[in-house]
Amino acid sequence: MDFTFTEEQQLFRNSTRRFLEEQYAFEKRAGVLEQAHGFLESHWQNFAELGWLAMPFAEEYDGLGGSPVETMILMEEMGRNLLTSPYLATVVLGGGIVAEAGSEQQKSALLPQVGSGELKLALAFAEQGGGYDLTQIRLRAIKNDSGYLLDGTKTTVFYSVVADKIIVAARTAGQAGEREGVSLFLIDRDAAGLQSRDYRTQDGGSASDLDFKAVQVPEEALLGREGQGFLPLQRVIAKAAVALCAEAVGVMWAISEQSGDFLRTREQFGQKLGSFQALQHRLVDVYMKCQLGQSLVYDVVCALGQQAGEPFGPELLRKVCAAKYQVGLDARSVGQEGIQFHGAMGMMTELPIGHYYKRITAINSTFGDPRFHLRRYRELMIQDQETVA
Repeated sequence: MDFTFTEEQQLFRNSTRRFLEEQYAFEKRAGVLEQAHGFLESHWQNFAELGWLAMPFAEEYDGLGGSPVETMILMEEMGRNLLTSPYLATVVLGGGIVAEAGSEQQKSALLPQVGSGELKLALAFAEQGGGYDLTQIRLRAIKNDSGYLLDGTKTTVFYSVVADKIIVAARTAGQAGEREGVSLFLIDRDAAGLQSRDYRTQDGGSASDLDFKAVQVPEEALLGREGQGFLPLQRVIAKAAVALCAEAVGVMWAISEQSGDFLRTREQFGQKLGSFQALQHRLVDVYMKCQLGQSLVYDVVCALGQQAGEPFGPELLRKVCAAKYQVGLDARSVGQEGIQFHGAMGMMTELPIGHYYKRITAINSTFGDPRFHLRRYRELMIQDQETVA
């Protein structure tokens, strides 16, 4: 595989890093997080003008036709600068589901609005007690003369509070634990009977728990075909997990670079901390973990690009699990080392290191923690062996 960026991709990376460093410097971050939902609407409109929101969508939907590589570049730079925004919720999750499952009419109506910044989306799929298993969907959608009646709860819906519409994974048939019978519905954020408990997450973002109390939606609210929502949901969550791995790699690189700068300037016993060999070795270990994490992300991103539009096979899903597992472990280790390099100062809110570690913790608990993905990797290996046999 060739991991070398094209000239256009390198220019995109440089311009993205320059923009975020100028507009989202750490010194400005505290002011941004003081906003009601942890981000500035002016930043969102800037993202639209830069083409970030339209980047992954096909040109026939006013998108830029970007590949998973561009999404990886953008997410890594967001990680470097600790950006908080509804980008993952709206573009990767919400827009991704519409692109995967929606009809041509739905895609033509919704995706251009997402790309222009006019429409924010949220994806409600997780439920209490379901863990990271996507089949554990209990929220019911009962068909009636007026469309569908939704009843149940969803948890940890990212940036639901600012979404114009919410995509809900509901069960129109079958029982929890089954892949068949999962359907997707697009509903208004202010739909009658929908109750929301909004809260801020530890990393500065926003999420909500949603209660659906006999929420009536019309038949046209169904996204795609009834009972065929699981595979699109699985694909989009896998892509979002890879996007978070790329963000985690950006966080790791930022910690590595800032720790190196700190050790080269901070003095103890009349010497620079960076002159102590033990610390040099630990800093090299951090650098190697950053390189390993980036290599794993490059590998799975290339695989995503090669299988665009095709069903996800066990090999690709294993690559996703491997990346989420290893990057999760190494990101946590790098974050802990960064705090130790800075000593007691590493825990101060005035320094970014502690904030980076909070983001790592949040990433590790989203779309599956390392332990879940290790177990899932083993299950996929067994399934693959049984298929061959």
